[in-house]
Amino acid sequence: MNNKIVYTVKEVSQLLHTNTAYIYTLIHAGLLPAIKLGSYKIREESLETFLKNFEGKDLTNANSITQIPCHPFVTQS
Repeated sequence: MNNKIVYTVKEVSQLLHTNTAYIYTLIHAGLLPAIKLGSYKIREESLETFLKNFEGKDLTNANSITQIPCHPFVTQS
């Protein structure tokens, strides 16, 4: 990613194009591992693992994770 060992919640929210409140939701739901060093920090490795583990999933609601449905982009005649 950016060759850092740990990221702040704000940095992770910027990397994932979301808001900090949602990152805290992911942390508190146990989906995104974090450590507390004054404030929450997310290890680069933990973020990469999170992204791999939840690829193809809809995380809109952290308490109800679903598979993203596959929709063909090209219709067949």
